[in-house]
Amino acid sequence: MFIEQPPKFIRALYPDAIWRMDPNEKAVYLTFDDGPIPDITPWVLDLLDKYEVKATFFMVGDNVRKYPEEFQMVVDRGHRIGNHTFNHIRGFEYLSLNYLKNTDQANEVLKTDLFRPPHGHMRWAQYYVLKQHYKIIMWDLVTRDYSNKLNGKQVFRIVKKYVRNGSIITFHDSMKSEKNMKYALPRSIEWLKEQGYEFKLL
Repeated sequence: MFIEQPPKFIRALYPDAIWRMDPNEKAVYLTFDDGPIPDITPWVLDLLDKYEVKATFFMVGDNVRKYPEEFQMVVDRGHRIGNHTFNHIRGFEYLSLNYLKNTDQANEVLKTDLFRPPHGHMRWAQYYVLKQHYKIIMWDLVTRDYSNKLNGKQVFRIVKKYVRNGSIITFHDSMKSEKNMKYALPRSIEWLKEQGYEFKLL
């Protein structure tokens, strides 16, 4: 649960970040990290179209540079874009100035007011500066679809176990998540709809 649904003391590290939306509304907010990837992102977009769901894609700037067509597909289909740095770097491993430059470099192509730190962490100085320019979006439920210790059925069970009103749910449109995500995502959407959840856009 520590990873899948961060406890209050973790959320308190970044008090102005958005971890969960309205807990009184039966709605969820679907997000994807680490794309765009040609072999994955178009499949996700087609699935979302099938279920008439809009999502937010936190994109790596260098992937956008390499795959501009997939980036444009996400935009053209009415989804939101978020900044996930240019090189998917860990905040704790970089000087704040370098981390912020990397984020700025990504936003030259992304042009968004949403930011999510890769790996879910950043230094306090990085956070302090970034929150002046972005809505920092964390998550209420991370599916762990990227884990090679889990299979698709287990990822789907994580969604069913931890989802609640206002959950910001994180999947990944990345190669390492492909197998688990492709199993769990359609089943999760169908199950959430059956439970009466509305899908909303951040």
